[in-house]
Amino acid sequence: MRGRRWLAAAIAVIAATAALPATPGHAAASQLVVDLAAQTGALRYGATGFLYGLGDEGIPNETMLAALKPQVTAQKAPGGLQHPNGDALKVAPMFKRAGGREIQIYMQDIYKEWPYENLGMTDYLAKIDTMTRKVVADPYRTSYVYVPFNEPDLIWYRGDLTRFLGDYKLAHQKIRSIDPGARIAGPGFSSYRSADLRAFLTFARDNNVLPDVMAWHELGDDFFSGWQSHYDGYRAIESSLGISPRPITINEYGRFSGDLGVPGNLVQFVARFENSKVDGCLAYWTTAGGLNDLVTRNNQATGGWWLYKWYGELTGTTVAVTPPAAGGSLQGLAAYDAAKKQARVIFGGNNPASGTFDTNVVVKGIGTALGSRVHATVWGVDTTGLNPSGGPYRVAEADYAVSGGQITIPLTALKGTSAYQVILTPDKDLSPAASASRYEAEYAALSGSARVTYGANTGYSGTSFSEGYGASTNAGTKFVVTAPNDGYFTLALRYSAGPYGGAPAARSIRLRLNGTDLTDVALPGTADWNTWNTVTTKVFLTAGINRVDINAYASDDRDAINVDYLDVTAATGAITAYQAETAGNTLGGTAVTVADGAASGGRYVGWVGAGAANTLRFNNVTVPSAGRYRMVVTYANGELGEGATNYNSNIVDRYADISANGGTATRHYFRNTLGWSNYRTTVVDVNLVAGANTITFANASSGYAPNIDLIQIAAPLG
Repeated sequence: MRGRRWLAAAIAVIAATAALPATPGHAAASQLVVDLAAQTGALRYGATGFLYGLGDEGIPNETMLAALKPQVTAQKAPGGLQHPNGDALKVAPMFKRAGGREIQIYMQDIYKEWPYENLGMTDYLAKIDTMTRKVVADPYRTSYVYVPFNEPDLIWYRGDLTRFLGDYKLAHQKIRSIDPGARIAGPGFSSYRSADLRAFLTFARDNNVLPDVMAWHELGDDFFSGWQSHYDGYRAIESSLGISPRPITINEYGRFSGDLGVPGNLVQFVARFENSKVDGCLAYWTTAGGLNDLVTRNNQATGGWWLYKWYGELTGTTVAVTPPAAGGSLQGLAAYDAAKKQARVIFGGNNPASGTFDTNVVVKGIGTALGSRVHATVWGVDTTGLNPSGGPYRVAEADYAVSGGQITIPLTALKGTSAYQVILTPDKDLSPAASASRYEAEYAALSGSARVTYGANTGYSGTSFSEGYGASTNAGTKFVVTAPNDGYFTLALRYSAGPYGGAPAARSIRLRLNGTDLTDVALPGTADWNTWNTVTTKVFLTAGINRVDINAYASDDRDAINVDYLDVTAATGAITAYQAETAGNTLGGTAVTVADGAASGGRYVGWVGAGAANTLRFNNVTVPSAGRYRMVVTYANGELGEGATNYNSNIVDRYADISANGGTATRHYFRNTLGWSNYRTTVVDVNLVAGANTITFANASSGYAPNIDLIQIAAPLG
């Protein structure tokens, strides 16, 4: 289901109000009960999925994607005409680099219109043949799931289930004849349809065309009270037909209005899907390439993004959560990591329309690992629409005595559209976690041998620190930080580096930024492991989300440290701007300077591309030494493309092939700015020589590069 305005009226449940039933603002506090002793299984992270959430390479920024621990995305067919971007095979490399597990291919997106042109099965089977052969030849072929039909109950086969079943069999057999190892999803109904699912499974079983993944959509108000009955009902159908349990993907979820980007609504989907261990993809109601309203301006987080970031940072195993009512609006999920001695609870959704609510988070089953007293920090994140979010804020922080294996955390004046996170640790806090600029290591994602032990050390900040860097080449503490703008920031790393075996007195770590090694940071030794020191590094960060990893890297113990926190504060540094319209630049072919009061200098350069001769070359870009530099490109791109035109705008992510000093060009896609006078920035790395350089923007295809306002050059390290 897309943002089909015409279809909204056809489905009554979607036409209903987007708000769930409101709860009075001063009603008695509800109870959300978490039982740490009742494990419910391994974390699946399945709800972090997207329909057309990826546009092109770098759209959205890969850092925005990787920080969420993505699992599933559903994208258009290779060579499909339905949208100008989002080709499954083209976005696969980025998705896999970000840790993605599975890419579903909406095969009917080979057609241009919505509803898909019905040219008959002979035509469609020929197209399936072509698409499947492309998948078989692709290096990521084992990561794809074929989706041969999308909402067949609404298009092509409305009211004719028998004809659909026959055509599904033909499509399934065609795919398997070319790709014997293919994984195929079906039926892809627009909603949960019990009788039709039974008929479909019976037919598929009897004709040896059972899907490998079961798929349907959850797009109506009935999801909130009915999901459990949908899930249980489907599993009962499987069992009654003697069919082994299939993995389930709800490859479109969220209502037409009121859910996308709203943390308090989205947490209800996340909680239910994780509880059922199914996958889910956010529905496509707005524009492609923005993780379905989790990302704005390509590399900045909306409030909804932070909810999924919290979800991706859960570790250990999920544990039982009992909401006030099984089908009610307040829902949550939780995980307990015994090794880390940390429990996390994510919840929200009591009053999406307006007002506030009170709730008591009751945590029981607290064992000896957490101790007789525990420390709880509670964080909130608000909805911001399509505007950038300032990130989570602290709601409460306190110590609690454990009585009978449980505690109660009373919370008041919570917002219905917001989501909340509780982090529970042993009562080892030495300072509050309130600083907006500070990122505590014990709350960060850890990798390799890095761990949190809550030992006898003193002098640290917060509740603990990360350790495990000694005798390790893979320990890592991974911070996700926010920068309000493109520019220089000081990273202040607080650490300890006491005597350790044969380790040298002076230590160092490797700093990794947004997935790429940046520099090795020298860390003077400390007198002991309870003495802490701070070393600062000035780095250039992009506006929005950045990943900063503190990694072990050496085969000896020169990197044996403990990590306390990372402080991130604004700094100054040399950033040199070059206007595109400057007379000293070279415009080739059709490239021309155009007046626009919204551009920084009142003018921009446009009509770059649509031919190899139509170029913009910046001359005399001067740097003091050779190396890799950050180039901040300010641009506008409001192009709308062809494809289905009766619902969402089909935005085009223009690209430019960028080369320095006549060298090999690198292609960079520019997220659509939703208007020709909306100027945004993106950061591109360029390799420059000492002294004067040229940087050329080109696009030799039939398409254009974006309108270029200016570039700014900055060194990665200040």
